[in-house]
Amino acid sequence: MSEQTGLSAGYMTWYRFSRNPAAVIGGLIVISVLLMAAIAPWITPFPEHVGAVVDFRNRHTAPNAVNWFGTDKAGRDIFSRTIFGFRVSLLLVIGVLGVSVPVGAVLGMISGYFGGWWERIITGLTNVMLAMPPLVMALAIGNILQPNLINAMIAITLLWWTWHARLVYRVTRSIATEDFIEAARLAGAGPFHILFREILPNCISVISVKTTLDAAFVILFGATLSFLGFGVKPPTPDLGSMVADGRQFLPEKWWEVLAPGFAIFYATLGFNLLGDGLRDMFDVEA
Repeated sequence: MSEQTGLSAGYMTWYRFSRNPAAVIGGLIVISVLLMAAIAPWITPFPEHVGAVVDFRNRHTAPNAVNWFGTDKAGRDIFSRTIFGFRVSLLLVIGVLGVSVPVGAVLGMISGYFGGWWERIITGLTNVMLAMPPLVMALAIGNILQPNLINAMIAITLLWWTWHARLVYRVTRSIATEDFIEAARLAGAGPFHILFREILPNCISVISVKTTLDAAFVILFGATLSFLGFGVKPPTPDLGSMVADGRQFLPEKWWEVLAPGFAIFYATLGFNLLGDGLRDMFDVEA
């Protein structure tokens, strides 16, 4: 019976998802971005152009049958570099959210469940971090550290855990006094069991929605840092730095900005649509 109930619940979840056009479109976009990043070496015509390759004979070539998105100031194929740019953006998302989500969730549950000085310290630190403009703080950190992918992850991660800590804290506070929590406590369950077996499952839906929406913001935030010169440095094919390199040749060489700019828009649109669809499906606030 429990297996049938699980299957029916899973089917209903999938049914609600499939009936949401925004979620389906967003999911397809995200899947396409993941696939392009995964098989980039096999679908790009010039995979060697992701490095410090220079071909001055083909500098600033307009889009054509060979170079679909044209070439940049070094004669490198923009289509190949754009597809590989998805890899850099997704690595940034994995690195940032892979650390900030667990850290923020655990700190949020601890402060919401135990209260007292745990709550005062964690929420106080969270409020201080949230009071600082994220871009200004990331620029300050990026100015101290050497600009590269790892340091960009560190700069963004130091900011991002706070959002998840505050969200999970709010959810934990709302369910900490529920009957099932009290029943588990009276049954002899320890704090570890209550936090990770009782409270955490009730936070999964809001964490999933928040994480999906945050993926879009991390891609955009990382591109902004690279655009300003504090993120990933050339010749690594980062979408933000590609836009920065191409803007000096506008409007004549418009394709050097259009391709990476559209790639940023495409990826962020997919994660935003998917996140909005998940939020409607789970009927939660994130």
